Amino acid sequence: MKTKKLMALALASMMAVSVFAGCTPSTPAATDATTGDTKATEESKDTEATEATTEAPKEYADDEIIDMTMFAAMSGKEKNSNNEIKEIIAKKTGVRVQESWLTGQQAGEAIGSIIASGKLPDLIDGGDGSVQLYEEGLLVPWDDYLEKYPNLKEMYSEKDWDKFRMDDGKIYWANVFGNYYQKDTTTGQNGEAFWIQVRVLEDAGYPKIETLDQYFEVIEKYAAAHPTMPDGTPVIGYTAQSNDWYYFGVENPPMFLDGYPNDGCVIVNVDDPANPKVVDYNTTPTAKLYFQKLNEEFAKGIVDPEFATQSHDEYLAKLATGRVLGLCDQYWDFAYDIMGPFSQTLELKDGTKYRLDELGCDYVPLGLKAPGVSDQLYYGGPELNVASGCAVTTSCKDPDAAFRFLSMLLDQEIHDLRFWGIKDVDYMVDENGLYYRTDEQRENWKSDDYKAAHSCEYSYCPQWLGMSKDGINRMQPSEQISEFQNGMSEPLKKCFAAYGAETYIDFLGSRQWEQTAWYPLWSWSNNIGADTDYGKVWKDMAEVKHTWLPKVIMSKDFEGDWAKYQEAYAGVNPQVFLDAAQAEVLRRLEASK
Repeated sequence: MKTKKLMALALASMMAVSVFAGCTPSTPAATDATTGDTKATEESKDTEATEATTEAPKEYADDEIIDMTMFAAMSGKEKNSNNEIKEIIAKKTGVRVQESWLTGQQAGEAIGSIIASGKLPDLIDGGDGSVQLYEEGLLVPWDDYLEKYPNLKEMYSEKDWDKFRMDDGKIYWANVFGNYYQKDTTTGQNGEAFWIQVRVLEDAGYPKIETLDQYFEVIEKYAAAHPTMPDGTPVIGYTAQSNDWYYFGVENPPMFLDGYPNDGCVIVNVDDPANPKVVDYNTTPTAKLYFQKLNEEFAKGIVDPEFATQSHDEYLAKLATGRVLGLCDQYWDFAYDIMGPFSQTLELKDGTKYRLDELGCDYVPLGLKAPGVSDQLYYGGPELNVASGCAVTTSCKDPDAAFRFLSMLLDQEIHDLRFWGIKDVDYMVDENGLYYRTDEQRENWKSDDYKAAHSCEYSYCPQWLGMSKDGINRMQPSEQISEFQNGMSEPLKKCFAAYGAETYIDFLGSRQWEQTAWYPLWSWSNNIGADTDYGKVWKDMAEVKHTWLPKVIMSKDFEGDWAKYQEAYAGVNPQVFLDAAQAEVLRRLEASK
């Protein structure tokens, strides 16, 4: 695997790194006024009691608890220093972790700043900057610790763990998402899709929507009939983001519209399964159709005029107001940031109270497709992302304690604390052993303030989806069918009922398909550096798209600017990259035999 070269070490604006001290024993913090589808086997379940954490459970005294730091190159909300469940987990594991997140920087910039400072956190998920950390020799290999802590090893098969190996033959991180214990129990669409507010669908009579034209037609009609929110602010028909790597919601929908799964960087045509062919989705007829439609909607005032300039934080803040009727995005990129605001009670000057979820501002996904496309592959099960993940840095003074902590986070008792909370406080248990929440408990877990003070998911550390080891419950509440359905707002429930849907995936109309040997190919392209000819071209392709796609969407001469864009795109010689992608597809196909 080729690796990325160090970027952004000379940034003038350095992020705050004072919290990234090495792990040291301390007293409790002072009080302050926030994929791989590796299923565990029955054998591993049966031997869990003897193979999990080998030490007998104990409660750690305050002066035994080690404080560590973790940085995730993603947006997130920090927890209070005296977070209640964090303290319980610290007593059980002997480790307390202070998490921090991206604030006003792009991932590569933030990682470059951390490297340049020489002050690393103990734990890190570098996102797109992970390879920079590896190249600088700043990460601790997982290999020995996987043998020592079977909880960690159990996350993936030997074959999948091997996919994480870098060019020195060692493993330096583990992606923590999409791991299903025993079986896939998905209720949500965690991937990318076109999303629409349920109030728009209700207003239109819950029509069947399959094309871009139908999608924008109902948005246009709703915006015309209901131009403002209750507080008088105008609705926004459709928004997007064009900054940094988040611009995937603008640039890659042509692959979905043509019915292909999210390989990220290219389409792979499998009309001949034994001879898969790489296709550039940036130059297809569907690409032109899609961008021309966005251009038309921009001219009508439906597409947000700020889409090309807003930051990721501004984008999320805008969605949290409930004003945006539609968007194309990955669920994980926006959904968790709007749950809290949507559940808050708002009050107008005249005393009228309302909630955004009760107004119907919740979103459902739609499996849109281009004319002539018979079906689409929006969902194909969990995806194995080997390009980044949770890692331990060489600045950690006690790597064994760090890996032991990550392992203990997978113990069922602690896993329940992370995602379900405290029994009889955050969830109840019925006579059959099934976990459930009361209405009050559900509202608590939608509240940002409550979660900052009480919940502690350690969301970028190892975790499970799927079945709980008790064989009754789900590892996470969002996949407990009864809880998933009971936690919906009334407008969302009505929408599910109108379409006969039990899960978000049902809205997509996506047929089941068996993942290919190369899928997802973005796990390759995400790790390409500029030290190869195709890596340089890949970077140039992105720069051209970043420059030109906003222009063609906002253009008053679409045909003219589309031609200029295609000329500029062809000028960087994308075939060099496409040939490399083709070679990688064939390599992975051969390796799977």
